[in-house]
Amino acid sequence: MSARVGVFPLGDSAVIARFGDRIDRDVHKKVRALTRRLEQNPPPGAVEWVPAFASVTVFYDPLLVRPPRGVPPYRHMCRLVEELVEEAIRSAEGAMERPEGEDADGRLVEIPVCYGEEFGPDLEFVARHNRLTPEQVIDLHSGRDYRVYMIGFAPGFPYLGGMSERIAAPRKASPRLLVPAGSVGIAGAQTGIYPIAGPGGWQLIGRTPVALFRPAEHPPTLLRAGDRVRFVPISRSQYDRWTEGEA
Repeated sequence: MSARVGVFPLGDSAVIARFGDRIDRDVHKKVRALTRRLEQNPPPGAVEWVPAFASVTVFYDPLLVRPPRGVPPYRHMCRLVEELVEEAIRSAEGAMERPEGEDADGRLVEIPVCYGEEFGPDLEFVARHNRLTPEQVIDLHSGRDYRVYMIGFAPGFPYLGGMSERIAAPRKASPRLLVPAGSVGIAGAQTGIYPIAGPGGWQLIGRTPVALFRPAEHPPTLLRAGDRVRFVPISRSQYDRWTEGEA
């Protein structure tokens, strides 16, 4: 097993289960399988777990861990997580043999997007960079389903995998100081959605009227790791009606 793959202590109150060092759909299946096992049967003392591209970090309260006499809490927690990892790998490998099952447990969430103009000031740049028309960029961006690999950077920000390399574009040389909430952007071969207003350097191609961060709800984010996302182009008038509560 690679030194980059395994379960390791992360300070005195967390352990990290790492399945690889790249963005990969098979690796992501293992991440999702471990996350499900943690949700179904968390080890004693575990308080939170955070899935990422190729790893899951499990946070725990050392005072609530019940290790055998003479065994440090971190070592006992590593052992418990290793057992769950073995189960997760077996489950993920079984799913790999059943391709139709990969998407069965992931929600499909449609995200309406108004592309271009003031909502997508970088759409023309992305088109020129790839020798395409803006309409072709929109068709390519909205013409496939994306997988939510992880949530991070900002509350509810989804890192989406599966974008066509034909519309890949570099980050901006100078990030914007303020990106409006709902902005849909491209950075390299990835696409994502800004859930709240803030600075950012992704190329903006559109905006959604749907709120991704909902602090009054539980869970407080619309999307979660493992979901599928489908972008649906809408007109400016549809966007306006949506924000006015008429859509």
